[in-house]
Amino acid sequence: MEKRKLGKSGLEVSAIGLGAMGMSFSYGPAKDKKEMIAVLRAAVDRGMTFFDTAEVYGPFTNEELVGEALGAVRDQVVIATKFGFDLSGSDHRPGAAGVNSQPEHIKKAVEGSLKRLRIETIDLLYQHRVDPNVPIEDVAGTVKELIRAGKVKHFGLSEAGPKTIRRAHAVQPLTALQNEYSLWTRTPEKEVIPTLEELGIGLVAYSPLGKGFLTGKINESTRFDSSDFRSTLPRFTPEALKVNQALIDLLARMAARKKATTAQIALAWVLAQKPWIVPIPGTTKLNRLEENNGAVEVKLSAEDLREIENAASKIKVEGARYPEKLEKMTGL
Repeated sequence: MEKRKLGKSGLEVSAIGLGAMGMSFSYGPAKDKKEMIAVLRAAVDRGMTFFDTAEVYGPFTNEELVGEALGAVRDQVVIATKFGFDLSGSDHRPGAAGVNSQPEHIKKAVEGSLKRLRIETIDLLYQHRVDPNVPIEDVAGTVKELIRAGKVKHFGLSEAGPKTIRRAHAVQPLTALQNEYSLWTRTPEKEVIPTLEELGIGLVAYSPLGKGFLTGKINESTRFDSSDFRSTLPRFTPEALKVNQALIDLLARMAARKKATTAQIALAWVLAQKPWIVPIPGTTKLNRLEENNGAVEVKLSAEDLREIENAASKIKVEGARYPEKLEKMTGL
């Protein structure tokens, strides 16, 4: 697998990483543990080195899964995890109990993550969502202490806006920003990506397949289980899915020409935007893992990218990314 460096940090990872969240959380009931361990290990066998998790996924069970699966190959992989949600309440959905990036909470979260992941150092530690009650300088300063203590190697933010990125970066240089980014979520292009380019920070693109939509396997007839968080997203209502099908048609046309799948075109598009962008599609199936990895071989020419851009500019994506409460926690 090709490698990429996240900005100017020197942190090198596989060009496509693996988001582990859906193995334990959010996309319906948790999957069989043995099967998920097999998928994670198969990813390593196929050259993937970049794995993404968070304490809130489960909560805690996803980190435990990643730790068990990758412990034996620790020296071959880069493990990223996140802190920042308050998990003290009984309702552990992200955002349910709000955010918490108080310095003592960060330190406690890191100790828990290290134990569950069975590692001595977290390769890349993100603040999961900006905490409006804690100055970002205090957050960055706390992570700086953890880096000095050898418990963390690299610092990142998730879903933060340009001002927050600059303020954090001035205290402790950021290696990466993790944001949703795909052909149907292009918000980062306006201000965030130029900021990252200026500062030499990498972008880790989560949901690069639009939470499954850009695979072409979801349409207006698709029904989601109540344990699948897509059932709560405005963009996944039958009405929105019907309108947004135009984007799938565009990808399918290019896929036919390139002898690829719609998912591979969607990932190839993300990879083609900047050499320091790394998508982390999630999957629970080996065949999908291999399909996603195959996107690295799909090369989109400047002409292909212009054609996609021209067609996409005429398509208005229907539906908000998140319900209002969660949307308010992004771009701060």
